[in-house]
Amino acid sequence: MPGIGIPELLLILVVAFVVLGPEDLLTAARKVGRVFYQIKHTAEEARTHIIKEWDSGASESELSEHKVEDKNAGDRGE
Repeated sequence: MPGIGIPELLLILVVAFVVLGPEDLLTAARKVGRVFYQIKHTAEEARTHIIKEWDSGASESELSEHKVEDKNAGDRGE
């Protein structure tokens, strides 16, 4: 999948300027910026939580043992 280059970005900005106008374009840009900030912040929190749980949790061999136990319990109808 190709990325967005400078010509495509300029075209998007020109179309947004024409459709939204200068005042609404600034408002929309602020809202988009806030959304991207919230997404980045949430992803970083999730990443930190996962790493913390992984570091304080069981080793991979212990985790795989629990998966086998859970699978066997499901097979027995428990």
